[in-house]
Amino acid sequence: MKKLQFLTSLSLFLVGFLVFSNLQAQNQSTSTLYFPPVGQEIWEKMPVNQTGWDQGKLGEFLAWMENTNTRALIILKDGKIVVEEYRGNRLTGLGPMNEGSLWYWASAGKTLTATLMGIAEEEKLLKRKDRTEKYLGKGWTSMNPKEEKAIRLIHHLTMTTGLNDRGIDLDDTDPSSLTFLAKPGTRWSYHNAPYILLKNVLEAASGQPFESYFKEKIGDPIGMGGFWQRTGKNHIFYSNARSMARFGLLLLAQGQWEGKQIVNNDFIQEMTSSSQGLNPSYGFLTWLNGKSSFKLPAVQREFEGSLVPSAPSDMYQAMGRNGQFLMVVPSENLVIVRMGAHSDTSLIPYRLIRDMWDRFAPVIQ
Repeated sequence: MKKLQFLTSLSLFLVGFLVFSNLQAQNQSTSTLYFPPVGQEIWEKMPVNQTGWDQGKLGEFLAWMENTNTRALIILKDGKIVVEEYRGNRLTGLGPMNEGSLWYWASAGKTLTATLMGIAEEEKLLKRKDRTEKYLGKGWTSMNPKEEKAIRLIHHLTMTTGLNDRGIDLDDTDPSSLTFLAKPGTRWSYHNAPYILLKNVLEAASGQPFESYFKEKIGDPIGMGGFWQRTGKNHIFYSNARSMARFGLLLLAQGQWEGKQIVNNDFIQEMTSSSQGLNPSYGFLTWLNGKSSFKLPAVQREFEGSLVPSAPSDMYQAMGRNGQFLMVVPSENLVIVRMGAHSDTSLIPYRLIRDMWDRFAPVIQ
């Protein structure tokens, strides 16, 4: 009995020690980060020779990127700019891209919305376990009352609402397009409409326009510009590459900006962890690397292995059509932004991000 008590005490001590060590390492990593001033265009740079990276391999990587129709590329190390390049014309076609040029985030904006949901929950404006109809009202779908009532906010965050995604416009939020296919939480599907409806949820919960709530809670506190705009039936965020990098730095810093907690660290940890067992490579509207398997949009097949095999296993990404990427790598204190176009027009151009890391991994190893 004494031996069992000793082993139990030892196990508890080791668990506590590991948790403490992990938190200490996280705090130490965060304390070394640089944050660009809010309201200013100043952003400190880090010379490549201070990174410890292979400069020759970096040159090869950047040369390859020139042929990928990339319009903006930013690489941050410890919050400082190591690489910042712009190519091609602006989204409007009027003039060349530069640090002030706006570009669309596409589905990379999902991670922005997830973060805003975390802030709203911290402010006790909503709970992820709440029924969706509490905020959208009864009849927001075409399902019977029992089926509709079963859908909760957590299902929107994890892409597991069970709403039918077959043969319809996936951006259509009209109740006539929202029908039953499976019980909530039993099927993972990359269905845009349930995500788009989170805008309405946040407006109902906060009592203010979505854009205003976003600007107040995330945009202004970290000096992030940009705007939300209805594009087709979707709700898309537009900004310059530096604003995307600022948001990535906020995530890397576990939700804080220069010592001020913008979003709860626990929520960031949950958002960037497997949110369900149906697709381990998906958190809260955020893609995860280093998991045992992954699923892709419009495909119910499960693929074995990591989403981006050559990238660090702790990387997580906001990803959008045509290669709008925001990559965060805590183990390397890295934030990588890629905006542009690409011939791979799939909803999540994972081949492009794989190709990027096949060439970038040797740079930092």
